[in-house]
Amino acid sequence: MKDKNSIKAAFEKDGYVFIPGFLSIEEVETMRQNFNRVITTVLPNMPATKVFYEDKNDVSTLKQVMDIHAHDNFFNTVLFDSKFKDLAELLLDDKVIGKNLEYFNKPPLIGKPTPPHQDGYYFMLNPSVAVTMWMALEPADEENGCVKYVKGSHLKGMRPHGRTKTLGFSQGITDFGTDEDMQNEVAFPAKPGDLLVHHSLTIHRAGGNTSKTRSRKALGLIYFGESAKEDIEAKKAYQKQLQEERLSEV
Repeated sequence: MKDKNSIKAAFEKDGYVFIPGFLSIEEVETMRQNFNRVITTVLPNMPATKVFYEDKNDVSTLKQVMDIHAHDNFFNTVLFDSKFKDLAELLLDDKVIGKNLEYFNKPPLIGKPTPPHQDGYYFMLNPSVAVTMWMALEPADEENGCVKYVKGSHLKGMRPHGRTKTLGFSQGITDFGTDEDMQNEVAFPAKPGDLLVHHSLTIHRAGGNTSKTRSRKALGLIYFGESAKEDIEAKKAYQKQLQEERLSEV
């Protein structure tokens, strides 16, 4: 791993940092085995609101599982007592609160694109002091939907967001695609164990999975800085807006 000063400097300048080989191949295999165990034995008892499928009638199209840490001791430790948490505290220069541990996948051919967005829009924090971590569990590239960031976008505030049709990502940036966006966008192909960390205001997206045979599985973690406070009123307004939009579509 790069030295801590270089990691923090890159994160503060670009809004993200890429750390190759953050976990060893053996550590990645342990993660994979535990995710497989969770999918087989824990997931059936989890709330349906935490589990998303590309096709809800086909269990092989599992695309996202949220809050796994709340239902499994192994992943509880990964979120709250690991070098992932230590890294979050380094980057935010703050004590952190683990908020979510997720499983992500883009199944072959049907894995949909992730719309351009800023996680802070969902988090609704003031100030928006938080990071999201994404770690590859298998190779990710342009074909199967690697992550793309807009360099420096975390320094320019929150962009307007609107409703999307993408399950698990209800909001996307409505004015994305400017010359500045595209000139500063960087794609990050990743190998198993490679880690990406981004600020809650960093614009990011991912393509769909066009591969006929390869999935794109990953571990996700979210940490809020202790200095960040959730905007309760804004969150209520957001939930009300979502409900009204859903009713208008019925």
